[in-house]
Amino acid sequence: MDMIAGTVSLEQVMEALSRKRPIFHSEADFQFSFAQAVTALAPKVECRLERPMLNTATGRTEYLDLLCSGAPGETAIEFKYFTRRWSGEVGGEAFELRAHAATDLLRLHFVHDIVRLERFGFPRPALAVLLTNEPGLWRRSTRKPRDRDFHLHEGRQLSGTLLWADGTYAPNTRDIQGTYALTWHNYWQLDDQPGGHFRYLAVEVTPAESPEPLSSVDPGPDMPDLGDPLIEQAPQ
Repeated sequence: MDMIAGTVSLEQVMEALSRKRPIFHSEADFQFSFAQAVTALAPKVECRLERPMLNTATGRTEYLDLLCSGAPGETAIEFKYFTRRWSGEVGGEAFELRAHAATDLLRLHFVHDIVRLERFGFPRPALAVLLTNEPGLWRRSTRKPRDRDFHLHEGRQLSGTLLWADGTYAPNTRDIQGTYALTWHNYWQLDDQPGGHFRYLAVEVTPAESPEPLSSVDPGPDMPDLGDPLIEQAPQ
């Protein structure tokens, strides 16, 4: 896997981060702490959260979760932090994680992050990172739900056109130009409670062969707050 800003590896960052912050209150907490870990390991790397990029075709501003810049180059990173219910105390700090429940929409939006990073066309590979304590995301399912093309279980390979509900809801179709083998990594084991085991999935996203200029990138659906009730995006 490519080094972040050509300087430090994702594995180094996640290992250092897990020792200091084995759990987070929110996705924003995860993003900020990740950026702090990068700069602690590589002080010359500049980190910018919510980096604005203007889409000149639509006049809308799009945001990258994190842009890490160093002398060798830049690395764009998108994050997802998806939780099931867990409560406890870690390092003297109380945590009450909510059950997000909507794993299908999480998968859709994680894939959308990959597609978006491909089309940005950064010279260096980008990263899509998902941290979760929901085993249903890394385990293979025997069911055939509407989002089966978007499943992210261990050993899955993502590529080509992904259809939502067998293509009956076209707005959720996503086209992936690269081919990505999915490998999950242990992050931290808090306890033996349901939800006590955190793992992460990191996809190194290669630029599309003919990336669209930012002015023609479709921003796609906004990511809802997964802790709040979700508006249905596709028929059952």
